[in-house]
Amino acid sequence: MLKLLRSYLFWTYERGSMHYDVMVTLILIFLFLSPRLIDFKDRPAETVALQSSEVLVKEAGTRHGNSRFVYQIRAEDMADAKSEAQRQAAFLRLIEPISGEVSLEHYELVKDAAGKVIAYNVWVLR
Repeated sequence: MLKLLRSYLFWTYERGSMHYDVMVTLILIFLFLSPRLIDFKDRPAETVALQSSEVLVKEAGTRHGNSRFVYQIRAEDMADAKSEAQRQAAFLRLIEPISGEVSLEHYELVKDAAGKVIAYNVWVLR
């Protein structure tokens, strides 16, 4: 038994042998199942437009037959919008030159690790 484990550990079996196939199968099982079974805590970093003139656009599927998009707008572009109505008007003022006439569905704040608002995610229907 010890000899068998040492052979597996040092990969001494020749290609095409049954033991070689078992080792390769175990490696493939680990590669394909480990992301589902082990939480590696790797998540994509939240991306925010680098310059104030940039607006990130992501597709968000469809709703009631209309295309749905998420626009990410930097907080600096919204500095003059204090009330809810001003904020919604500013969103439309920034989005409509890019994509034409849209209807604002809803928005949410994007905060950094310190809790400061750095951007807004705005869902619109087109």
